[in-house]
Amino acid sequence: MAVMASANTSWSEENFSCSICLDVFSSPVSTPCGHNFCRTCITKFWDEQVWYKCPVCNKLFHTRPDLQVNTLLSELAAQLRTNVKVKEQPCVEPAEVPCDVCTGTQLKAVKSCLVCLVSYCQTHLEPHQRVTVLKKHRLVEPMDRLEDRVCKKHDRLLELFCQTEEVCVCQSCTEGDHSSHPAVPLKEEYEVKMAQLGKMEAEVQQMIQERQNNIQETKDTVKRSKADADREIADGVQVLTALMRCIEKCQDDLNQMVKERLKTTEKQAEDLIKELEQEIEDLTNRSSEVKQLSHTKDHLHFLQAFRSLKDPPPTRDRTTVEVCPPSNVGTLRRSLDQLEETLNMEMKKLRDDVELKRVQQYEVDVSLDTDTAHPRLILSEDGKQVQYGGVAKKLPGNPKRFTYDACVLTRQSFSSGRFYFEVQVKDKTACYLGVARESINRKGWTRWIPETGYWTLYYDKDGLVFNGKPAVRLPLRAELQKVGVFVDYDEGLVSFYDVKARVHLYSATGCSFREPLYPLLAMWFTVDGQNSAPLIISPVNQTN
Repeated sequence: MAVMASANTSWSEENFSCSICLDVFSSPVSTPCGHNFCRTCITKFWDEQVWYKCPVCNKLFHTRPDLQVNTLLSELAAQLRTNVKVKEQPCVEPAEVPCDVCTGTQLKAVKSCLVCLVSYCQTHLEPHQRVTVLKKHRLVEPMDRLEDRVCKKHDRLLELFCQTEEVCVCQSCTEGDHSSHPAVPLKEEYEVKMAQLGKMEAEVQQMIQERQNNIQETKDTVKRSKADADREIADGVQVLTALMRCIEKCQDDLNQMVKERLKTTEKQAEDLIKELEQEIEDLTNRSSEVKQLSHTKDHLHFLQAFRSLKDPPPTRDRTTVEVCPPSNVGTLRRSLDQLEETLNMEMKKLRDDVELKRVQQYEVDVSLDTDTAHPRLILSEDGKQVQYGGVAKKLPGNPKRFTYDACVLTRQSFSSGRFYFEVQVKDKTACYLGVARESINRKGWTRWIPETGYWTLYYDKDGLVFNGKPAVRLPLRAELQKVGVFVDYDEGLVSFYDVKARVHLYSATGCSFREPLYPLLAMWFTVDGQNSAPLIISPVNQTN
């Protein structure tokens, strides 16, 4: 054994390699010429040859030689193979299961035995692969903390699951405390729990997705809020700049007014001073004449000259000063009153303009529905225009079609949110436009008011009227060309705008919408060709 140990530590793998397969000997045998080979290698080699010879020295044998087992070489080769396998096996990493048998450097376990409750590396697993009794042991993938798999009470393997108390138990437990409880193999319960886990995972993933959607919605809200804030600031700057221009103009007008009044007073004073100076000059000349005459001793000359002094030079009564200082009392008040009126007008104009820009962001693309159009109406192919045709067309019956009022609805309806559309009414002498709920009466006369499902604006040459109870007549400053309609379904709001003038016309508030709303267009019958111009759903142009 000392020789074997010495050989084992000093010889390399090449000293114990078969010259045919070049691997460490497996069941080594010796030929009569003294060379060693694996039994399988030399047997196969001779099976393929006509003559029997040694692969190393080429010694020829007339008959197939008897092979002798080399016992010493077999032991040395077996030990060498073991050492090589140990060297080739990886050492255990921190997250891996170590071999419980290895001393010194622990190798990585390749299997765990649920009978022995021990984890083995490849080398120490060898008995379980060779010994008949050990082959019956249950081997599984490497597991740590094998002692936790043993019942503390009965010292038996935990291989069952109690469904009543939902704990792992051993066979003895089912015969004692858990005898009345249903128990199933761990694998069976594992599969059930894995299915539940899959469902839980799906639910968790759904919850994660919902929260990710919430995060995205929040980010989108913040983004929209930032855009709204930027727009609010820009609108505020626009409004305040316009108001400052009004104030500056009012200040300039006030300064100009005061300066003009002062200039008038100064001109009056200058003219008066010139007039007074001329009178003084005339009076001074008369005074000189009087003094000169007073020194005259000639009676004849005195009397003749005195007659010319009876009529003094013409002068005005100067008992009161004719130049009055300009009175600016009330000027500032009148100027401020005018400024207030101007600012109010300007603010309304700017407010309406800003409001219109905001609602125009909710523009929707709508087109008219031929199935709802009154037989006398003519629609364009793209569904964007409608005009009164005069002669009623023969159309198939349709519960959606208007047969009494010359109306048409859009294909699109809205049951939430906000929407906006614009209709060109240029050259029309009478028309209706607005929104109506789905359930309105389409076959007979109905009063068009919110209570019956209509929120409409009527336009003719006399002006504008919101059809309510009572009707609301609206001022019209100029000929109407295009009307914008905005609806906030959730807030119950319907607003109308003069797009060209960029003026808010009217808003119906506190409306109750409980069903889909449809944009509606309607027109009055033509007389002698009048009112034949079409109503046109036109795209929004915010540069107007």
